[in-house]
Amino acid sequence: MTVDDVIKAAQAQTGLTGFGDPAILEGLEVLLKSYASEAHFSERGAQMAHGDLVKWMAIRMQIEDWLARHPDLLDAPVEKPMFVFGLPRTGTTLVINLLASDPARRSFLRWESQEPVPPARPDELHAGPRWEKMDAQTKMALQYMPQIAAIHFEEADSPTECQFLMTPSFCSQVYESQADVPGYREWFLHKADYLPAFRFHKRYLQMLQANTGGRWTLKNPWHPLYLPALKEVYPDAQLVMTHRDPADVLGSIGSLIENVRKIYSDDVDLQRIGEQFIETFQIMIERQDAFRAQHGPDSILDIQYADVVKDPIGQVRAIYEHFGEPFTAEAEAAMHAYMDANPKGKHGKHEYSLERYGLSREGVHKTFAEYIERYQIPVKR
Repeated sequence: MTVDDVIKAAQAQTGLTGFGDPAILEGLEVLLKSYASEAHFSERGAQMAHGDLVKWMAIRMQIEDWLARHPDLLDAPVEKPMFVFGLPRTGTTLVINLLASDPARRSFLRWESQEPVPPARPDELHAGPRWEKMDAQTKMALQYMPQIAAIHFEEADSPTECQFLMTPSFCSQVYESQADVPGYREWFLHKADYLPAFRFHKRYLQMLQANTGGRWTLKNPWHPLYLPALKEVYPDAQLVMTHRDPADVLGSIGSLIENVRKIYSDDVDLQRIGEQFIETFQIMIERQDAFRAQHGPDSILDIQYADVVKDPIGQVRAIYEHFGEPFTAEAEAAMHAYMDANPKGKHGKHEYSLERYGLSREGVHKTFAEYIERYQIPVKR
């Protein structure tokens, strides 16, 4: 499959032609080359992966078409969006779900990542045909892939990672999660210009907020990779970073990546997962450190996973206090209701092993010793 093939297939799906900024084709071309020569897809995996590329291009065309017909949407600001991030598996999902419980906030919902056009009316955020379609897919995943649900589960109308606002720009960690694609990984980590993806990220939000406003509250563990681009597009962004013992992080992400890649391939190299994500996490830590050096130590609010687990609503209250936001009784009641409805282990227990990915707790602690000390991260020896 070529770039032209993807574009033509998306045009056939949508009846549209425009996809906006042509800069996004660079990532698509690199990705297609990696798919062809490196991904080791099964036949079904290849069909799914290439089908996704057409889907993301089609979504991009639909959004650009909607904005072309409603250009006034691009005049509406995205004010003080909050971004929750950290190394993956550090509690970002719990934090974003609690924040999203606040009726004054607006989150990017799972079903919106798949069928965003037209922008939802208030009564459509948690009901309607698009929600129902995603709800059916979610229930099917629970039945046939319970091991992934135990690791990471989202309802049809749960907040989803805003890296799915970047997939239509073909600049997203999603693609490396699905396949071992060294060529794309090298481009994504070291050569990509992240600005085109973040400019579209904002356009996407401006479309979504047409009928349903609120303070955007978003999460994507991978944001430490591209904080300068995020800050350029969202200069008043509120940034929150979660921290957890890197040994637990690597064991948990290894398990998630293994299970996702097995959907697409019958040839998954477990040791490479360990090696790749050790390197990725080192890069993430270096880049967020550099961002703090440029913008000041208070440019990012730090919270500990251990504290989130111990007192989740107390930690969210601390986030509100830090940014001078009102923590209303309505928001607190909704957060308690969320916690009551979603006890830990609701979808099964997640068990994982560092050794499975060629790693050891002692070795990980040694590699990340400076990070652990700087951010006073509780670790298990």
